[in-house]
Amino acid sequence: MGEKREILQLAVTAVDDKKADNIVALNMKGISLIADYFVICHGNSEKQVQAIAFELKKQAQEYGIEIKRLEGYDQARWVLVDLGDVVVHVFHRDERTYYNLEKLWGDAPTINLEGELL
Repeated sequence: MGEKREILQLAVTAVDDKKADNIVALNMKGISLIADYFVICHGNSEKQVQAIAFELKKQAQEYGIEIKRLEGYDQARWVLVDLGDVVVHVFHRDERTYYNLEKLWGDAPTINLEGELL
């Protein structure tokens, strides 16, 4: 598995498996040099944030996807999981509102997770 859309699908499925709230995928092509896609979601407790990030890491490893960086896991307030072309931001509910990445990257098109992806 290495296609960008497949990695995006895996990321969305993994965070959804652990009941992440308000999952948003942004198409960052031409907007960010960091990645082609951002996935943003949140958990309602530190334990849930860690469970979401752990599940994502586990599924990525099962499919042979390199995890380039994983930051913030111990604090569980904002965990960043860098899968190369896809970067996943797993927030604690309170931090997500504060950082508001969706507004910061407001010019990035939102991917319809119901129709386009799944």
